[in-house]
Amino acid sequence: MIRTRIAALAAVAVTALALGASPASAAPGDTLNVCGSTLTPAGWVDVQWWNSAGCGSGFNPNSKQIKDLTGFPVGTQVNACGSTWPPAGWTIVSSYYSSGCRYSAVPSLNHNAWTLKRTS
Repeated sequence: MIRTRIAALAAVAVTALALGASPASAAPGDTLNVCGSTLTPAGWVDVQWWNSAGCGSGFNPNSKQIKDLTGFPVGTQVNACGSTWPPAGWTIVSSYYSSGCRYSAVPSLNHNAWTLKRTS
């Protein structure tokens, strides 16, 4: 009986944590760490890539941090990886190389990151 209660409480806690960290409940600027195979939701951008045993194995970076850009005021600038297109209302103002934005096993020094500006 006690084991059943503990298991039920653990399931509720895990569900609450998962729901609390979902992109639907995020505030502007919030970040979330996900596996690289997870699609970046609308209004969000990738801001960093790395390898994590929790997301599989291999040489390709398989984990990423995503950032919510919805709700920022016009004129705000943020840095983002070039692995996703900027959301509507955001414009690329410059591009550059960032080691934190390497999302391929084949490294290069080509521009892979952007400075984005909220324009509308």
